Amino acid sequence: MLTYVLLFSVSLLTAFFNLLVVISISHFKHLHTPTNLLLLSLGVSDFFISFLILCQIVLIDGCWFLGDLMCALYQYLAAIITAVSVETMVLISVDRYVAICDPLHYRTKITQTKVKICVCLCWFGSVMYASLNLKDNMKQPGRYNSCFGECVFVINFIAGIVDTIIFFIIPITVIIILYMRVFVVAVSQARVLRSHVAAVSLQCSMKVKAQKSELKAARTLGVVVVVFLICLCPYYCAALTAHDSQMNASSAAFVICLYYFNSCLNPLIYACFYPWFRKSVRLIITLKILQSDSCEALVS
Repeated sequence: MLTYVLLFSVSLLTAFFNLLVVISISHFKHLHTPTNLLLLSLGVSDFFISFLILCQIVLIDGCWFLGDLMCALYQYLAAIITAVSVETMVLISVDRYVAICDPLHYRTKITQTKVKICVCLCWFGSVMYASLNLKDNMKQPGRYNSCFGECVFVINFIAGIVDTIIFFIIPITVIIILYMRVFVVAVSQARVLRSHVAAVSLQCSMKVKAQKSELKAARTLGVVVVVFLICLCPYYCAALTAHDSQMNASSAAFVICLYYFNSCLNPLIYACFYPWFRKSVRLIITLKILQSDSCEALVS
């Protein structure tokens, strides 16, 4: 009973917290930056995770009573959200890499239009990949179930290897390489900032402030990426060890719930590191966003 209550609470908190993220970035024009657009995409995918957690609650005791079609839709949505989350993390790493390692050209290389296109491609590509990968399940829901009340999906070895390479090995490699470079440059910049912080002109002080802001954003998003990888690794390790066998969804409850729990943590990380998110939440909770000019408020 405690497990049900805990997972249900996590589901509600995940939906509520990520809804705050989506409303904050969507409503306040001052937050319409390329980086925040990526956080918006991540917030939307994390919001849908809350529904997957509810499905996972049903699967705890191994009995699925929502029918074969809902089982297939659950697997389909899970595949899409997993792919989008991984791809968004890669985009966040690229964004921070350019911001820290090539700051002079950041505004020309990373624009809102380019980010919007990349985000749309992420979602469209994930939907197409999931449709191709799970087409048999969608055509004939429940085809792998051996008895009533099961929600089983088959992990083909070849398909599992391809999926792991595309959505685990390659993304993690890219993320680690980019963030290692970001870390080296960030440490170097931090030393320079400390050595010149004593006496600077007004123009230089504004530049220093901008650099500090980018470094802080890099650290915050670095925490988001690390937490994501910690929660994602067991999920794909379990998928790899399954090989060509059938995996009942309830048997992988721990790794799946761990991965889903990451979606609840992201808004908490923003709340700890981003003042703009805390200010936005206060305005949302107090209903001040209902005022006509609230979208123009400076929350950062």
